[in-house]
Amino acid sequence: MSVNGVQRTYDVVETDTGLKRLADSHYQPFFSQNARERKPSAIRSLFPLEQTPGIISLLAGKPNPTMFPITSLSFSARSPTSSSLTEEQSFTLSPEEMAIGLQYGATAGIPPLREWIYGLQEKNHGRKKGEGWSVFVGSGSQDLIYKAVQALVDDGDSVLIESPVYSGVLPMFQSLHCELIGKLEIQTDADGISTSSLRSVLENWPSGKKRPKVLYTVPYGCNPTGMTATLERRKEVLKLARKYDLIILEDDPYFYLYYGTAPRVPSYFSLEKDLLPEVGRVLRFDSFSKVLSAGIRVGFASGPDGILTALEKHTATSNLQTSSLTQVIVNKLLQAWGHDGFKTHTERVAAFYEAKRDMFQKAMEKYLDGYAEWVKPEAGMFFWYVFKLKLPNNNEADEGDSESVIRGRAFDKGVLALPGKVFLPNGNSTAYVRASFSINPEEEVYEALRRLREALDSVRAEL
Repeated sequence: MSVNGVQRTYDVVETDTGLKRLADSHYQPFFSQNARERKPSAIRSLFPLEQTPGIISLLAGKPNPTMFPITSLSFSARSPTSSSLTEEQSFTLSPEEMAIGLQYGATAGIPPLREWIYGLQEKNHGRKKGEGWSVFVGSGSQDLIYKAVQALVDDGDSVLIESPVYSGVLPMFQSLHCELIGKLEIQTDADGISTSSLRSVLENWPSGKKRPKVLYTVPYGCNPTGMTATLERRKEVLKLARKYDLIILEDDPYFYLYYGTAPRVPSYFSLEKDLLPEVGRVLRFDSFSKVLSAGIRVGFASGPDGILTALEKHTATSNLQTSSLTQVIVNKLLQAWGHDGFKTHTERVAAFYEAKRDMFQKAMEKYLDGYAEWVKPEAGMFFWYVFKLKLPNNNEADEGDSESVIRGRAFDKGVLALPGKVFLPNGNSTAYVRASFSINPEEEVYEALRRLREALDSVRAEL
């Protein structure tokens, strides 16, 4: 393969299942200096040896469990298969589960939860264990994304990001003084990343300048735009990733909040197996926050062993592991439900958000018709709309500044949303706004948008 006149060859190995994958050595040039210099934990790297039959371990400074004051734990959860939201199931952690939950555990996650996730990824994405990828449990997907960025991005690197982009990742790149290639060049629309703009950036990359290594995207119900990338866009992105040797950071917290009418589009993690000659270009991030509990802080990464090893080293020297107790609680629930029960639960969650979306849409049609435009989302929990009237700081080359309206007149009227500029890599003013429809009941939604309409009426009155 030739890119800008440079011939590229990829070191490929065959997995236990016969699938070809990128060799672990392929990822060495992708690692940041921090990742290359980080050493394995002297203690945690020996943890697996404690399981050797006959071994008496004097290794770790584990507290004696007889001194833990918590002795039992029970909880209740709504049944995913019941027609009533009030019917509950009761769970009590066994002594063995309590012992796991109250003690230090494996850096990558407790084994039974990881095994359940392997099964989940096979069911949802067609990826089987033994194909050169693994699972890593983190304290929410944001924890894992941060560690991945630290592992793959050096200070001053250029990174490819969609625009608008989830504002939570911008500080990760900004603190590394990255050049964010997405300011103007890589836009998104209702179909996902503009592959023509992505291709143009990569084809015309300045000679002699260090090429980007990663592409960050939220493909389902994107925060903030609500867009879901189409199959054709995803295929084109994957082909470009292989051609230009990129790692795709697939941040997919809204994967289970898809309520579109069309069949669910396969993930990048799934597609690379069928589309590319070898796998290993996608590092996927999933979250239980939107479907089980946001506060329980359990998410997971799925991707090449060669990259997840770097996340493991980081974790071993930062927070050691994700809370054992929260993992045990999540595992207890998921094992009882099984993969089919989890699917039933997430379908119920998606239907709930679909109804919330439809209600919010009706309120927008009532109060913002003629004042704003939007595309109805098919996943997630956000509307991304643009004001269609003259705004402060508006000139012929500027669509206006929604921030001045949201932080000023709208807030004075008693309603708050997020100005669109916080999602733009360049931080420029924009007439776009992100509104969440996840929490508020119907009467609050209608009242909020009525107040926003009043604020916009006051702006229009001054024109």
